[in-house]
Amino acid sequence: EEPLPSEEPHLEKPKTDSPASEAPPARAVLGELKVSSVTPDSVQLQWSVPEGSFDSFTLQYRDAQGQPQSLPIDGESRLVTVPGLSSSYRYHFHLYGLMGRKRIDHVSTKVLTEAAVPEQLPLPSVEPQPEEHKPEQPQTEQPQTEADQGQVVLGKLRVTSVTPSSVQLQWSVPKGSFDSFTLQYRDAQGQPQALAVDGGSRSVTVPGLSPSHQYRFHLYGLRGRKRIDRVSIDVATEEPQPENPKGKAPPTEATPSEAPLSQAVLGELKVSSVTPRSVGLQWTVPKGSFDSFTLQYRDAQGQPQALPIDGGSRSVTVP
Repeated sequence: EEPLPSEEPHLEKPKTDSPASEAPPARAVLGELKVSSVTPDSVQLQWSVPEGSFDSFTLQYRDAQGQPQSLPIDGESRLVTVPGLSSSYRYHFHLYGLMGRKRIDHVSTKVLTEAAVPEQLPLPSVEPQPEEHKPEQPQTEQPQTEADQGQVVLGKLRVTSVTPSSVQLQWSVPKGSFDSFTLQYRDAQGQPQALAVDGGSRSVTVPGLSPSHQYRFHLYGLRGRKRIDRVSIDVATEEPQPENPKGKAPPTEATPSEAPLSQAVLGELKVSSVTPRSVGLQWTVPKGSFDSFTLQYRDAQGQPQALPIDGGSRSVTVP
């Protein structure tokens, strides 16, 4: 946990250096970072912005394996759910408020996740119940929540593309709206994984998968911290094919998806800042618009990493 905290003093003290650049944006200030809920595998955090406003936020923490993780958050948000955590583990969360690509303010909090409850471990066995709203106790609350919140409903989860190492999924929200979504699945080693998805998104790309493996994906629609609805789908990734680079899979995948989206074009990806532990990237969209972006890379250990980015963003800091 040391590298992350070591950034804190540099952030909070630079306020003496940064007034020059930060004074014009009306002194944006972050309020206290509070824990609003804790489960064995997730934490919900909440904050305020008593002064000014931020373009975006970044939540950073280290997972149970000590690997740095980062969640980009929209500037309008005041809460975030961090899924895929380990039970009975103490996490140190750092929330940064950004203006453009500059970190203006920072708040932290430590949270201990709850002990594992046997019923929560098997994702598949829990899945049918949220849909049927039957046996599990938490589900007795959810129908009431749906009624109160005007019948928010998730449409069918569909597969839009499959490769040996990734899957793209799409869904609709025929009634109401959700604050956010969480996509959960188990990796090839059986470890639970989760992707936090913005409430305005209707598609997500899941990278870093194993070829020729059957996955079961569960998409939850959330209102605040409550899971209101859920849809699931089983998908098998493709076999690795040496011929792919020569032209079999790419044309079939790329042509249909690119043809309708011929108006949407990405500009050059530029490096806007580099430190020993982070990189700031910037891009443009000269034509059309995108629903969302995904930044993929491999870490120093060769593990695939992915950052989901809002479609309105034009920059990201990779910590």
